[in-house]
Amino acid sequence: MSDHKKKVRNEPFGDIMKSMNQFFHEKPVRGFMQTMDDFFKNPFPAAHFHVEVSETDDAHIISAELPGINKEQIQLDVLDNYITITINQLESLTEEDENRQITRRHQSFQRSSRTIPLPQPINEKKVKANYKNGLLQIKVPKQKGKTIFLED
Repeated sequence: MSDHKKKVRNEPFGDIMKSMNQFFHEKPVRGFMQTMDDFFKNPFPAAHFHVEVSETDDAHIISAELPGINKEQIQLDVLDNYITITINQLESLTEEDENRQITRRHQSFQRSSRTIPLPQPINEKKVKANYKNGLLQIKVPKQKGKTIFLED
């Protein structure tokens, strides 16, 4: 008798799961779900770039891997205790026919950025940055605080 009750309890749940499974495999929903999967695997092809933050006794070092990017495409902005690295990419595609006549011209602009918070306000006048062989390095000196001594 207990086996019969178990079976009855599981069937409504099983029907719901079967209905949901069918719903997700129907054409419009399946296509949408595939698009969502593709988006999360690769949301913006060039939008994400690897950034690493390390620390020395006197500075924070921010390194960003930017292969194939020209120095002119990189923009650095400082606000309070944040540094923002922005990459501006203009892609231009021109198609020509056999007579070298332009048949189609397409341009697209892509901007990607990463904002890195640091534990203290940044003095932008002391920030040093260089870019060599696809590696951007930003050195942000730490500010010396003032020690407050307690009164008796």
